[in-house]
Amino acid sequence: MTQQTVAVGHAGTYFPALTRPAATTQDWAGAQTMAGSGHSMSVEQVSAWYGTHLAVKEVSMEIKPRAVTALIGPSGCGKSTLIRCLNRMHEVTPGSPRVGGRVLLDGRDLYAPRVDPVQVRRYIGMVFQKPNPFPSMSIYDNVVAGLKLTSAPRRAELDETVERCLRQAALWDEVKDKLRQSGTSLSGGQQQRLCIARALAMRPHILLMDEPCSALDPIATYKIEALMTELKREYTIAIVTHNMQQASRVADYTAFLLAGDEGYGQLVEYGPTSQLFTTPKDERTEAYITGRFG
Repeated sequence: MTQQTVAVGHAGTYFPALTRPAATTQDWAGAQTMAGSGHSMSVEQVSAWYGTHLAVKEVSMEIKPRAVTALIGPSGCGKSTLIRCLNRMHEVTPGSPRVGGRVLLDGRDLYAPRVDPVQVRRYIGMVFQKPNPFPSMSIYDNVVAGLKLTSAPRRAELDETVERCLRQAALWDEVKDKLRQSGTSLSGGQQQRLCIARALAMRPHILLMDEPCSALDPIATYKIEALMTELKREYTIAIVTHNMQQASRVADYTAFLLAGDEGYGQLVEYGPTSQLFTTPKDERTEAYITGRFG
């Protein structure tokens, strides 16, 4: 397989790779109607560097439609680096990052020439480890911030989007009477659900979550996990988690990554979560999930 390397600053003006071969800007704008319709993603021989340091080497796996796929492994194995490659967020990381290999969304390469990474990030949403609502914005404006930047929606459309996304994020009943309050006035768990609502407002095809519960208490964690289970009915989700119990609870598929003496992360095993946790094929997987290391 021929590998392709994309450096920081490689960008096009539109995103034909996710539409028909003769796509136009209007064609891609219309593609948002496909949001939540069960999109799949293939990772093919993906490697990632920070300058000359190889962080992840030749990972290949599938992100199944309408399912939760978890990336697990000890610290430093490249989980967060890999998930940031899935929507080209790795390119904006300091340290001259590079990516090799291919990431295919419904068979179309996100790293193909002329693909605009900004468009990629719009339709493959990301929720980060620490809740990050915009501090100067209200709850309402936080939800539609991205929408306002990329289009000129009418007020009725904004109102509909805010209610729809807050309901999807299981937050509407808690905040419907205080939409004009600051997003940072909410609890940590509520802020994380607000950030999920903000991502959903862009009608993503894929939703990525990088340790979304690591900064939350058990009750807030339970609500986020329940939310993931509900959202996978409509969305394709990939998460990074250090919590193996969380992976066993919410993930349909799990990938175990491990960094060896060479210092870069590699995929050790990938498969249905029930299989990986009960009858792993690799002894290193068994050692990790039984707590013998990591």
